[in-house]
Amino acid sequence: MARSRHKRSITIARHRTSISLEDAFWQALSRLAKADGRSVADLVSEIDRRRETSRSNTSLSAAIRLYVLERVEASGA
Repeated sequence: MARSRHKRSITIARHRTSISLEDAFWQALSRLAKADGRSVADLVSEIDRRRETSRSNTSLSAAIRLYVLERVEASGA
């Protein structure tokens, strides 16, 4: 069964962008942002800056998924 994806628009680096992620990733991203005391948009901006700095050809959606996975693995969950 296919996982449902939701596209959301957020503002990062002073421009609006749409990001399509599965519900589980939106929920995890929201929890991580809350745990860090920041907004989802702020966290996504950081992920985007890291992606650009590393000159990765990874899409923003993929970079977010990888970030969430790294954080979850680092927490031992």
